[in-house]
Amino acid sequence: MKLLRVGPPGAERPALLDGDGTLRDLSSFTDDVDGGLLSDTATLDRIRAAAEAGVLPAYGGSGDATGLRVGPPVGRIGKVVCIGLNYHGHAAETGQATPAEPVVFLKAADTVVGPDDTVLVPRGSVKTDWEVELAIVIGRTARYLETDEEALAHVAGYALAHDVSEREFQIERGGTWDKGKNCETFNPLGPWLVTADEVPDPQDLTLRLWVNGELKQEGNTSDQIFPVAEVVRYVSRFMTLYPGDVINTGTPAGVAMGQPDPKPYLRPGDVVELEIEGLGRQRQELKSA
Repeated sequence: MKLLRVGPPGAERPALLDGDGTLRDLSSFTDDVDGGLLSDTATLDRIRAAAEAGVLPAYGGSGDATGLRVGPPVGRIGKVVCIGLNYHGHAAETGQATPAEPVVFLKAADTVVGPDDTVLVPRGSVKTDWEVELAIVIGRTARYLETDEEALAHVAGYALAHDVSEREFQIERGGTWDKGKNCETFNPLGPWLVTADEVPDPQDLTLRLWVNGELKQEGNTSDQIFPVAEVVRYVSRFMTLYPGDVINTGTPAGVAMGQPDPKPYLRPGDVVELEIEGLGRQRQELKSA
C-alpha cells in the first residue's frame, strides 16, 4: 500500500493512493498515518482488504490529488535516526575511510516537512548540500534485535527522504554534526510510505537527485555498507525504536561536498528534485530562511 497524508501543515488527513492513481480517503479507519496505525495490524489489514475490494471512498469525492499539498507520510514522528557514510561511493568521494560500524546521529522530528515543501537555506549558510536517501519507517517497538529477520519484521515500510545538510555548520563549527543537520525544513519526507510487502528487496533500489535539472546523484542501495536489516538491528542495541520512528539510511555518491572546487552548494532559487524507484518523487524550491 501507498499511504500518505494530504492537507495543510498540521492538519493533514490520512489517505491511500491506489494502483490507478486515485486518492482514497482513510478517515473512516484512522485519524492519521502514524505509529498508532503502523503498529495496528488489524486496522492495516482492514484497509488493505478495502483497497483490494475497491470500496475505499475517493478523497474529496473525486480522488483527484491535483492542487492538494502532500505532507510527510508519517505523523507524530518520535525521532529521526540517521546513518552517515553508509555508501561505499560516498565515503570514497569525501575521502573518508569505510566505517567499521554504522555512524549514527539524530535529526529532530521537527525538521520533517512534506516532499514538495520549501527548503530554507539557513542564514549565513554557504555550504547547504543535498542528500537523497532511503528512509525506513518502524512499525513495531524494537529493542535489542538479534537477527536480520527480526529487524525486517519490525519495518512498516519505506519512504523517500532528503537529508539536507549544511557542511560548514556540520564539520567546521565544532562539536557534533547536529548543527548542520537540524536546520528547519532539512528533512523533506515522502510522498508516500510504501508498506514493506511492496518493497521485496530494499537492497536493490535506484536513487536519483537533480539540481536545476542536472543529474547529480544516481546510485543503488546495493552499494550500502550497512544494509537495511543490519541498520535496524544495530540501532536497536543503542536506543529503543518505536512505531513511526524514521531511519535515514545514508546517501550515495554525488553530493556537493564531493565535487571539485568551486563546490556547487545550494543557493536560494535552486530547485532540487529526487526520486527512488517505487517510492515516489520530490521537488523543492530553495528560499532564504
